Amino acid sequence: MKVHKKGIVAFGAFAVISTLTLAGCSSSSTPTDDSDAAAEFSGEITVWADTNRAAVLEDAAKKFTADTGVKVTIVEKQMDEVRTQFVQQVPTGKGPDVAVGAHDWLGELVTNGVVAPVELGDRADEFQQIALDAWNYEGQNYGIPYAIENIALLRNADLVPEAATDYADMIAKGQASGAEYPFLVGLDPEASDPYHLYPFQTSFGAPVFGTSADGSYDATDLQIGNPGGEQFAAWLQEQGAAGVLNTNITPDIARESFFAGKSPFYLTGPWNATDAIDAGLNVEIDPIPAAGDQDAQPFAGVQGFFLSSESENRLAANEFLLNYVGSEEVQTALYEVGGRTPALTASYEAAIAADPITAGFGEVGANAVPMPSIPQMGSVWEYWGVTEVALINGQGDPAELWSKMATDIQGAID
Repeated sequence: MKVHKKGIVAFGAFAVISTLTLAGCSSSSTPTDDSDAAAEFSGEITVWADTNRAAVLEDAAKKFTADTGVKVTIVEKQMDEVRTQFVQQVPTGKGPDVAVGAHDWLGELVTNGVVAPVELGDRADEFQQIALDAWNYEGQNYGIPYAIENIALLRNADLVPEAATDYADMIAKGQASGAEYPFLVGLDPEASDPYHLYPFQTSFGAPVFGTSADGSYDATDLQIGNPGGEQFAAWLQEQGAAGVLNTNITPDIARESFFAGKSPFYLTGPWNATDAIDAGLNVEIDPIPAAGDQDAQPFAGVQGFFLSSESENRLAANEFLLNYVGSEEVQTALYEVGGRTPALTASYEAAIAADPITAGFGEVGANAVPMPSIPQMGSVWEYWGVTEVALINGQGDPAELWSKMATDIQGAID
């Protein structure tokens, strides 16, 4: 998908927010009479949000208070503080009623008993399916999603005019371009980057976990060590030996090199796409090419708002989440300050029509899978990246290294 600078939404253009009329999504889901609202809701709720999200929520809070009489206090928190403090404070009764965070926190939040299900009712059909899947844990919905994030392949169309059909074609096109690097992805010298390399792994038919009948991840079905995983391990070593994957090319080096025109292809997220265009590159956003014989499926991370299990005003908090935070006006405003694909379908459709970056990443994201939120995923990260480093650097037999990794992961889970 071709991206022109003039078509980009000005992420962070906060001026639009103040003009929004924040309200419930429909007359059927929002109180229509002030006296009815006052009778149904009372008291106050507290919301934890980071700086950008807090600014949007202030307007939603004012509207909610005007409609229901419930006071909403917005407390700004650093995103990296929210999860730990939420888990620590909710059991003591000092935590918020509502907080913002990532869907892959769910395993920790649910097992600690600090979150409550959020009832979507007939509003569920208004959100993108992958966002609903991400916030579903053991058959229950635990959040109001607002943003979807995934990686895609950026292509410098001045160096390579046509999209690659598969991984081998991408490398051939990259080499034919005469650029210094045929393809770039930033890696960590000690931990690789399983997140960015996962689409290639899935193209060999090696997901981390299998899934249950309802589509949720099954922690008892570790798939990463299957024959497809061993094929991926051999491929990693081949790419390392060829110099295409290089653990000395860190994320910063990969970014700088792509911006300098040293490679036509760069695997990254939307956080680098806007800057690449601002740097004057003629960028197109392509699907991630498969290295194996199956689709390359990146992870999707879904941001959302969740509800404390100890909230003393859960009815009002759920109403604020569902019909205010979940409204098209607020979801669009959150997109404007964050620049990530909206979870609400109406906001998504408007965003992709106006912004080719969102459209490009949204198209790739349609083939993404939610990052596992089950607690057992922590055992996977521990061994996954270091094994990839060993493979890329040719430090052993691929099948043996990968098999040992899978055994170690299973042992840690057990």
